[in-house]
Amino acid sequence: MHVFHHIKSLRQALQQARSEGKRIGFVPTMGNLHQAHLELVKIAQSQADFVVASIFVNRLQFGLNEDWDRYPRTLDADCEKLRSVQCDVLFCPDEIEMYPNGMDHQAKVILPTMADVLCGASRPGHFTGVTTVVSKLFNIVQPDIAVFGLKDYQQLAIIRRMTEDLCFPVQLVPGPIVREADGLAMSSRNSFITAEERGRVIILHQSLLHMATAIEQGERDFKQLELQARAQIEAAGFRVDYVSICDSKSLQPAAHDDTSLRLLGAMYTQGARLIDNIALELAAKV
Repeated sequence: MHVFHHIKSLRQALQQARSEGKRIGFVPTMGNLHQAHLELVKIAQSQADFVVASIFVNRLQFGLNEDWDRYPRTLDADCEKLRSVQCDVLFCPDEIEMYPNGMDHQAKVILPTMADVLCGASRPGHFTGVTTVVSKLFNIVQPDIAVFGLKDYQQLAIIRRMTEDLCFPVQLVPGPIVREADGLAMSSRNSFITAEERGRVIILHQSLLHMATAIEQGERDFKQLELQARAQIEAAGFRVDYVSICDSKSLQPAAHDDTSLRLLGAMYTQGARLIDNIALELAAKV
């Protein structure tokens, strides 16, 4: 695996791959890699000939009092993991390389919809940081496909909309949520969960499953289901950020006759903010 820290040298390697007729796949990450990230690389390998992963802890998407300073930087271990799955290239620029004119003067990509609800409501500016850095990475790598995990469903929906709006010639490929044996969604922030909390954090996933079961059985009082899920999470000792039943495309609160739903939740442990979601496809009423 070749490791590049500069845009110019990465582009030279990509130009060579394209000249050989190779299809470029891309997996952007913030590092501290785990098995879910490696599964995204494998998906990219199944649909492309040459796969680029990136590691960049993007300060622009971290708000005040968030964990940019303590976000784990594990580059040596990350490189070994990427080599273990035969990733072709790793791009790991520093902040000056990504924001050469400084973050205060960086042009930003702002999405007028979907970015100020759910995670965006409690993390103002977060998705502007995401769309800005992803648009830059798309321009740097110019991939044919890019793979994003479904755990960050709102992020994927926003990047999909940005890609459409800005006419990026890249196909977005969703990667399934990879879970621990008990159902907890794998996340870099799981390392912040205390040993005492670990047995209880599965309540986030369980509360979403309970809502999905009730809806499949005909329940359509979505607000009541959300309140019940919040109560379950709070009873387990955690603070709820949100629990929401949404239209899967718009992320607006679901109407009773919507058939493509996404059930989303976020909660706080002592040291982490955990998110999860479940897809629910219902038969249309005749």
